[in-house]
Amino acid sequence: MSTPLTLTTGRRPDGAVVLAAAGEIDMSNAATFAAALTGADDQADGAGFVVDLTAVDYLDSAGLAAIFPHVGNLRLVANRLLVAVLTIAGLDDITTVTEDGF
Repeated sequence: MSTPLTLTTGRRPDGAVVLAAAGEIDMSNAATFAAALTGADDQADGAGFVVDLTAVDYLDSAGLAAIFPHVGNLRLVANRLLVAVLTIAGLDDITTVTEDGF
């Protein structure tokens, strides 16, 4: 059974691609999350994109693993709890990680 996860891709007024996730990201839906990351990366066409994790309640190692292939082209925005997880995972050393807001 897959954990509830909603993924929405859109653009900010400045044209930047934003992938917004809501729910939980774990091994049951990490492949779907990875596919959405790839799609957003393709849409951004090398211009970089934002991954909005502010509405994500849980992120396990499978979700983290899905993020790593895209670190050269993304910026992560997360809630306070996930910022700590992303920092412990070392993502703040290789890409931009910010708390809430864009």
